[in-house]
Amino acid sequence: MKKIFIDGSTGTTGLKIRQRLSQRKDVELLPIEEEKRHDFEKRAELISKADLSFLCLPDEKAREIVDLTGEPAGKIIDTSTAHRTSEGWIYGMPELDGQREKIRTAKYISNPGCHASGFIALVAPLVKAGIIDKNAFLSCTSITGYSGGGKKMIEIYEGEEREEKLKSAGLYALSQSHKHLPEMIKFSGLENAPVFMPVVDNYFCGMQTMIPLTGVKARKKEIEGIYAETYNGVIKFKKLDGISTLYSNSCAGKDSMAVFVSGNDERIVLGALFDNLGKGACGAAIQNMNIALDFDENEGLIL
Repeated sequence: MKKIFIDGSTGTTGLKIRQRLSQRKDVELLPIEEEKRHDFEKRAELISKADLSFLCLPDEKAREIVDLTGEPAGKIIDTSTAHRTSEGWIYGMPELDGQREKIRTAKYISNPGCHASGFIALVAPLVKAGIIDKNAFLSCTSITGYSGGGKKMIEIYEGEEREEKLKSAGLYALSQSHKHLPEMIKFSGLENAPVFMPVVDNYFCGMQTMIPLTGVKARKKEIEGIYAETYNGVIKFKKLDGISTLYSNSCAGKDSMAVFVSGNDERIVLGALFDNLGKGACGAAIQNMNIALDFDENEGLIL
């Protein structure tokens, strides 16, 4: 039985991972006393005992614990933004070419960002196929439920004195400097950052990422074919025959992602539907743990 430690098990992602893994018979969760949650020596001790540790911490705290613990015997999956483009860390998106085997043998794995997961899943296969030029300037709108903002945002949205404005969608990161942009560029194969418009809306969880395409030398059916050929696992291609409306919480509660193509040959829209807490966070982390510890990749996933 593999020993697992979750550093930061009371935050949104950490709590969800702990709840999910506590139901499994093939892992043992190493507990930490409430009063020791911020005790560096105790946390380092548990990391040294674990076959795999999840870091569910703010970026600064994730960097700190990695720097101060040295190289542990077990593996580490960091769910923060801290190490997603860092040297020596393997990006935890097994659906990318060659990435599954890298995750399997990696010591350090960085879990992808939620918005980034949808963007990369849509763009990377088309850059590889030459349909999207690596120098293209794209735009992307990505809508998330408020649980994507963690405990503080959940408390604000679900508080008794919630402001009226929170009943509507909110466009944020207006400076075009969202923290997911570096990984979106690096792992999609693009040279340029997209114009990125993240939106938080008045529902708990679920996500929809959309990228308009114009002027590409490909028909809609060709792009659909590439997605159908590329994805047949946790990520799957969804054909939209007869579907006229897609809701952003359609995949809430699931660890899967559905990619789709809408529009027509002149104006194409690429899209991804998934759960910001599933394939956008703890579902992806569990998938990466399964690969890293040689479990069945889909063990414990809700697909």
